[in-house]
Amino acid sequence: MIVTVRGPLDSSSLGRTLIHEHILVDFSAMDITSRDKYDTDDVIEKVTPFLEDLQRFGFTGFVDCTPSYLGRDIRLLYKLSERLDMHIITNTGYYGAANDRYVPKFAYEEREEKLANRWIKEYRDGIEDTGIRPGFIKIGVDPGPLSEIDRKLVSASAMTHLETGLTIACHTGEGEAALDVLNVIKSYKVSPSALIIVHADSIKDRDVIFKLADEGCWVELDSVGSKPIETHLELIGEVIKRNFISQLLISQDAGWYRVEEPDGGMNKFNPYIHIPEILIPALVRDISEDIINIIFIENPTRALSISGRKLCS
Repeated sequence: MIVTVRGPLDSSSLGRTLIHEHILVDFSAMDITSRDKYDTDDVIEKVTPFLEDLQRFGFTGFVDCTPSYLGRDIRLLYKLSERLDMHIITNTGYYGAANDRYVPKFAYEEREEKLANRWIKEYRDGIEDTGIRPGFIKIGVDPGPLSEIDRKLVSASAMTHLETGLTIACHTGEGEAALDVLNVIKSYKVSPSALIIVHADSIKDRDVIFKLADEGCWVELDSVGSKPIETHLELIGEVIKRNFISQLLISQDAGWYRVEEPDGGMNKFNPYIHIPEILIPALVRDISEDIINIIFIENPTRALSISGRKLCS
């Protein structure tokens, strides 16, 4: 089962999916984020054509990675999902990257268990008063050794996974932090297969990327369109050569209606079609359609399926 904003979905129905994208973000700061700063209908009208472009390439699944306190708007996502008949998935969790700018103040005072209980409640009862449930856990950490608050967020995500089966997607993009995150979740007896290393293509040390894959983590290359295409073709080729194709996730980290900018910053809105328009045609010169389907259908489906994944004792 996969949990979308419109409810549970049989895993076989998800289809071709982008695993890490954004509809809307608000970078103003945690304490001044508000839905009163934008018009939902205006956002829908502006973003819909970009999602329709993606659908024309056969993509039916869309994972929105905007977390709470950074602009997560589940009502907006639900309306888009209904309008487009698209499988949109939202998240629970808090974002500790960007020097903890978007971490709520109470998170510093509360223990890991209480934070986890907040996220577990969103999964069991729904977010706010909507009944809409998250389909994964989104957290973020800063580069380098984990700070106290970042370690707390990772611990809370491990506890939440053990209670809900939700996969953990952790923003890292830096090797030392990624390895620290892995060690923390393992300390809670959570299998690395429950962890997506977000922005793995920004980890400079390739050995770290493949150590994470060897441990069993999902390796997410999600900057397609913002890095030269050759970078991703080479890295994907190396993933395949090392037999980690079954742990590879690819996306674009695109979109971004920016609440804090005039007209939502639509002049900078990043389309969702770099992968189908540029990357996939380049890939099929060297790999089969079956492998394309593994990357964009089978892997996102397995990564997002609700399943408690524990380390063997």
